[in-house]
Amino acid sequence: MTLPRRVVIALGGNAMTGPDGSATPGAQRDAIAVAARHVAAVVATGAEVVLTHGNGPQVGNLLVKNELAAHEVPPVPLDWNVAQTQATIGFTLSDELDAALTARGLPQRTAALVTRTLVDPRDPGFAAPTKPVGRFLPADQAQRFIDLGQLWEDRGERGWRRVVASPEPLSVVDVPAIAALSAAGFVVVCAGGGGVPVVDDGPDGAGLRGVEAVIDKDLTAALLARELGSDTLVIATDVPHVMVDFGTPHARALHRVTAAELRELAAAGQFARGSMGPKVEAALRFVERGGTRAVITTLESISDAVSGDDVGTLLIAS
Repeated sequence: MTLPRRVVIALGGNAMTGPDGSATPGAQRDAIAVAARHVAAVVATGAEVVLTHGNGPQVGNLLVKNELAAHEVPPVPLDWNVAQTQATIGFTLSDELDAALTARGLPQRTAALVTRTLVDPRDPGFAAPTKPVGRFLPADQAQRFIDLGQLWEDRGERGWRRVVASPEPLSVVDVPAIAALSAAGFVVVCAGGGGVPVVDDGPDGAGLRGVEAVIDKDLTAALLARELGSDTLVIATDVPHVMVDFGTPHARALHRVTAAELRELAAAGQFARGSMGPKVEAALRFVERGGTRAVITTLESISDAVSGDDVGTLLIAS
């Protein structure tokens, strides 16, 4: 195969926390250092690498801080939380990836960009928020935040949980800056957590403002890869392949698959919405709309996924 010119790598949440799910600063930095070494191996193939990442545990921690401090300081909106976690993960990834690149004798360095993603204010997700975020609370504690304008739902025995909109990403606002940094030789960390959701209230992008929502990070990664003209999208997760008939005696791994074949499996309900479903949909959107290839595999295999066709679940157009 011909090595790709530009690769977008989407790191899953497991790359940002400890093996036991710990999100302490030390555990996060250790996990990010491991991820950085795998990303550096991709850079060593000669491809231009653009990196995006999840931020679920980090946003969850900030929401808890909002709740605990609500009697002292006003809670900040969700788009602020996304921006703050982008910056924190971005600078940590930059530090660790620069160290990993240096260890390999590579000249590239890392640039992190707080990135905005445009959504439609008329997206159906805003009318019927369904994305759960943060922790469960008793009804009386949840009521404090309902009084502040947040939407919470009764989830039964576990308590109440906040739900927010998860609109479709339309475009990554900062693609021109990302492309310029990449062309200048930087490994760019961007669009973390799907990007800071913004709507445009003015002409030609003059009225951008953040909104309370979260965007699926894998769907934004697919959009980012297309807008950058990338050859390959790699979605790193905690399993080596996409599985069909998962959890049954007939379970099997998908290796090389066409977009038509994978779309048919998705339509048959093979991939759960809360786990593999968004990753499969992101890979499909990238390939169906002009991308050359998409791979879903483990973090440890991303370099092999870029340089070969025998790792993970490889999606091609036909």
